[in-house]
Amino acid sequence: MGISLALATVACSGWAILIILNVIRFFRHRAAIVEDFQDPARAFGFFTWVAATCVLGSRLAVAEHLKWALALLLAGSAIWLILGYAIPWTAVLGQAVRPVMQTANGTWFIWVVASQSIAVLAATLEVEFADYRRELAVLAVFSWSVGIFLYAAAGVFVGARMLLFDLKPADLTPPYWVAMGATAITVVGGARIVHMADAPMVDATRGLIAGASVFFWAFGTWLIPPLIAAGYWRHVRHGVPVRYEATWWSIVFPLGMYGVGSSFLGEADRLPILVTVGSVQFWIALAAWCIVATAMTSHVYRTVIRG
Repeated sequence: MGISLALATVACSGWAILIILNVIRFFRHRAAIVEDFQDPARAFGFFTWVAATCVLGSRLAVAEHLKWALALLLAGSAIWLILGYAIPWTAVLGQAVRPVMQTANGTWFIWVVASQSIAVLAATLEVEFADYRRELAVLAVFSWSVGIFLYAAAGVFVGARMLLFDLKPADLTPPYWVAMGATAITVVGGARIVHMADAPMVDATRGLIAGASVFFWAFGTWLIPPLIAAGYWRHVRHGVPVRYEATWWSIVFPLGMYGVGSSFLGEADRLPILVTVGSVQFWIALAAWCIVATAMTSHVYRTVIRG
């Protein structure tokens, strides 16, 4: 519990700092933000706003800060809807350069993560807010279902990019791990929906979502060895230096979410082995977090503080 509270404090502080930095960037470097929105290789990264907001909201809900969690859900859902229509238009359909598919990468799966983070938070709060139970149930099932279709679309585009266009070692960046993280948070969302209180939308979909969650857990588990092999191919076989970069955090998130997804699915389907997998995975994810946090601190000290 102490580790959870400490990490929750870090998460709240980091979320607030990132919001401030993004606001400053908007006013000082608006042209750069517009450029990011128009770049298919970077634009989907804006969905981290949604994912971070709703994942933080889920942690606050566990701590029974329900009103704050609800506020974050509303904010995250609004941003999700706006970006969900704006980014595909500005970064994909509005591009004059074709084919856009050649720029598809692991960040495209962040759209899926954003959708499922809303499902997780809405399903968590559905049990707590009896007066809004039906609305929260609809939002949870709706965003979860949209996330499923978005995963299929992102998988097709990213897979086609890897098969049809030259893939250099430098291109196989850490965000490709989000492909696994997206399956993990889909499992978490599905498990949360299965545990929701009775509502028409839940009753109509509970069995389907429970079964689909098992499939996504299995596929996410299958993805781990290829992702590890890709890292070996990139850094060992082709000698790409292992240096700190912000995208390393996109490996930590999937590792942690896989542990949570395994535990939740094990409890929902009464599979003790998955609960054990989740418990072990927690320590692996914590170790990865410590490594990346240490590397980031060292990088900031060398490049910013010491100059």
